[in-house]
Order: sequence, then structure tokens, then C-alpha cells
Amino acid sequence: MIAVSNVSLQFGDRKLFEDVNIQFNPGHCYGLIGANGAGKSTFLKILSGELEPQTGNVIMNKDERLAVLKQNHFEYEENEVLDTVIRGHQRLYDIMTEKNAIYMKEDFSDEDGMRAAELEGEFAELNGWEAESEAAILLQGLGIPESLHHVKMSELSGSEKVKVLLAQALFGKPDVLLLDEPTNHLDLKAIQWLEEFLIDFENTVIVVSHDRHFLNKVCTQIADLDFSKIQLYPGNYDFWYESSQLALKMAQDQNKKKEEKIKELQAFVARFSANASKSKQATSRKKALEKIELDDIKPSSRRYPFVNFQIGREIGNDVLSVKDLNYTQDGKVMLKDVTFTMNKEDKIILLGNPLAKTALLQILAEETQPESGTFKWGVTTSRSYFPLDNSEYFNGSETSLVEWLRQYSPEDQTETFLRGFLGRMLFSGEEVKKKPSVLSGGEKVRCMLSKMMLTNANVLLLDEPMNHLDLESIQALNNGLIAFKGAMLFTSHDQQFIQTVANRIIEIREDGTIFDKMMQYDEYLEWKDQQAVSN
Repeated sequence: MIAVSNVSLQFGDRKLFEDVNIQFNPGHCYGLIGANGAGKSTFLKILSGELEPQTGNVIMNKDERLAVLKQNHFEYEENEVLDTVIRGHQRLYDIMTEKNAIYMKEDFSDEDGMRAAELEGEFAELNGWEAESEAAILLQGLGIPESLHHVKMSELSGSEKVKVLLAQALFGKPDVLLLDEPTNHLDLKAIQWLEEFLIDFENTVIVVSHDRHFLNKVCTQIADLDFSKIQLYPGNYDFWYESSQLALKMAQDQNKKKEEKIKELQAFVARFSANASKSKQATSRKKALEKIELDDIKPSSRRYPFVNFQIGREIGNDVLSVKDLNYTQDGKVMLKDVTFTMNKEDKIILLGNPLAKTALLQILAEETQPESGTFKWGVTTSRSYFPLDNSEYFNGSETSLVEWLRQYSPEDQTETFLRGFLGRMLFSGEEVKKKPSVLSGGEKVRCMLSKMMLTNANVLLLDEPMNHLDLESIQALNNGLIAFKGAMLFTSHDQQFIQTVANRIIEIREDGTIFDKMMQYDEYLEWKDQQAVSN
């Protein structure tokens, strides 16, 4: 258990928290959500003791241990991988170090013997004899093979270091576990392993993540940071999102009778209770939803961009024909004899080698030439491309976002129209006067989406469009692409986005060839699992 009492924090004129009182209990995984800049990571730092609040305090039992996912990937460069994981339980690691130093002494005294006996007793109490095997199991679960367990951290790649630091946080069954964006840089297999680990975890977990599928899978409660307060909601992210949107709709509809609103809310809660996640947490989650009071459902102050891709022309039956495409990058084969036909209803997710996926989209967007092979777009198609790297679009001399957007809009559009368009993408008032070069990563993505929407294209090529976006923009983009009436070819690491949008899978294998099948993403994952078992 961990709690905060009357916690307040302010930076200059900006108030992050005001008299926050909340308790996080064992057996629950809390998803801490809030708009960008609301203070989610700052709140985790207060809980961990890294940052002192201006008022209030953090309450935790004296004999309980707290673990944090470290963000400094270079902190343990000279340590072996296995030792780095065990350092997650600092007291146990200190005992091991002192004990080993005593046994290495040549002149072993009686005092050394007594001290060693004390340490052995505490070592056994902390389950020290299982430490190395537990650390190894965590590492292997996250995809770090045994061959790397005794190398130095400096020898690992960036993604491998992330996995080791995650194993360090999970090590030793901490009483309270704080995770800030734990799925960043993890592959799908490692994310799935982490999901199962947290579902089975019996203590307290507080997690910040932009991965909605992950939040939906592991969270039993949502801690919503809004209006400088934190409000708890039973259930996962989808329950919070849909309930807050329903409450906002009802608050805006003042003419609706109170009895009708109550019935609609009751039906909503009943539906979510019946569909509680089929995990080991399902029973407690369902009970929590059934107990929710209607007054607990409140509208959010979140601002969601309006993402709406309209097509200027109906797309014909001939969309795209690709035949025998070959492409090599830095001596490695990216695409080998790639052949497929795209249909007008297709929303294709590209999976596999990241470099190969980007190369294929660049070729189809006519930004890169293949070494051999051909592709042909249908005469009724118009395309719009979202590149993985958008920096070149923001290096011009434009003095404002209005001027930046004007170069991509039809000539007859007025400044009022452009301002309105930017406003729908959350650039309002003085923000439209910002220089494009000073925008954040998320702001640049919203500008690129604005540019694409102005084209009214009926085919979208999207390379990781959700990178840098907050949860609100991710949700809005997801909804906008579900509603899109044209064809799509896209890449993404967002499982919920893939599952709700894609109807066809093209996986680019390591040798550059493709696997191509009309199927939903969950069917593909099931097929992959069956393949792994049969092999």
C-alpha cells in the first residue's frame, strides 16, 4: 500500500497538484493517465521520494519496499547484467556483496564468522538463494538470452538495456511497483510477457503508459489526473474513456430528462460489467464496476483533436498493383520479389522488419526508387503520405502555423478557414502564430495530420503515425481512421489501433519476402503462436 495525504506541487504559476489525497492498494494495477504536461511522471517521482511536494507527504509502511523503472539507461555500464537485475533489491545486493567479501578474506576471524552468520540469516529471509535464478527467469521472459546474463551492460543494445532495467524493477516482488512507459522499446513478445506478469502480480502497481491495449489488459483501476486532482475509476482505460465521453455528452445535452440520463448510464455500466476482461482480474474488476455510483462518472477536461479524413473522390476497383519489387539497404536485402495487389476496402498493416516497412512505404510514396520491379497506382487514386521522419517539412522559413498550412491547402481557402482547421487540431488563439520549427514532436504530428486531411486523399500511407502523440490524440486518430472510407497501408506498434483498423496483414520477413493474408490482427497473433508451437 502507498498513499499521499494533502500533496500539492506548483512550478511558478502552474499548479500541478492541489491537496491530492489518494490511496493505492495491493492487488490492483493503477493506470495513471492525464493530458501531456499534467504531471504524471512528476507524481511518480513524488511517490518514489525523488521529488519533494510543497505540502503533504507520502505514506508507506516501514517494512515495505518500493521499486521504480529507472530511466537512465547508462547508469550500470560497468555492471554485469545479472548483477544489475539483483540491484533492484538493494538490501539483498548489499548483503551478497558484503558476504562474498568476508568469505574472500585470507585471515578469516571469529568476528568475521559471526558477521557472516548474521548476513546468511538475513540473506535466507530475503530469499537470496533464489535471487540469481529469479533474475535469470525475468531476463529470459523479457527476451534477454542466458548468453548475455554475465556480460557488462555496456555491451548491450539500447533496447536490451531497457529490458534489463525493467527486470530490475520487477525483481524481488516489490510491495509497490512504479512503471513509467514500461512498453517503450519492447517487442510484442516482451510486452505480452509483461502483461501476464502484471496480471499475476499480487502487490501494488502504478503505471504510466500511452499503450491503450496494455492499459486495458493490466489495469484494474484508472487514476485520472485532471483539474490538479486524481480521481479513481474502476476498470480499464476503455471504461474510463467511454464513461467520460458519455458524461460529457450528457452534460452538454441540458434538455435531456434526468431519468433518461440515469437509464443510459446504468445501461453503460451494466454493459462494461458484463464484458470485463477475461483475465485473472476479471472477477474483482466486474464487482468494482457493479459498485460504481452514477455520480462517480464525470466529464473530463481533456481536449481531443478532431481527426476526420474525407475522400474527395470515390476509389475504383484498381488501387495498387506491386510486382517483383526488390530493394537493398546498406548491403542488406529489405524487399525480395515483393508482389501483391491492393483492393479498395483494404486497410493493410505492415509488420516485420522496421527498415523494410519504411522502405516499402517510401517506394510507394515515390520518394525512393526500387532496384527492380514495378508498382502502379489506379487512375482513381489520390495518395497522402505520413513519413516516419517529418523533420524536413518543418525546416522552412514560414513564420506561423497558418502560413505553414497554407502551402498545402487549396488556393481559395481563407485565413479564417485555416485557423479553424488548426483549431480543430488543438492550435487555437496565439498558438497558430507559433513558428513551425519550435513545435514539439506531438505538435508536428498534428500538423502533418492537418496537411493530410486537406488533401482529401482516398489512399493513406502512414508510417508510425502515433509516435509522439498523447493518449487523447491517439484515441482521436484511431477513431478517425476507423471511420475513413478509403484504403490504407500503415505501420504501427499500437496493438489497439492495429486490431480496430487493419483487415489485412502483410508481414515482411527477415529475408525480404512477404506473408500476405486477409485476417484480423488477433487472428494473426494466434496463427503466429501456433507456428511457434509447431516449430
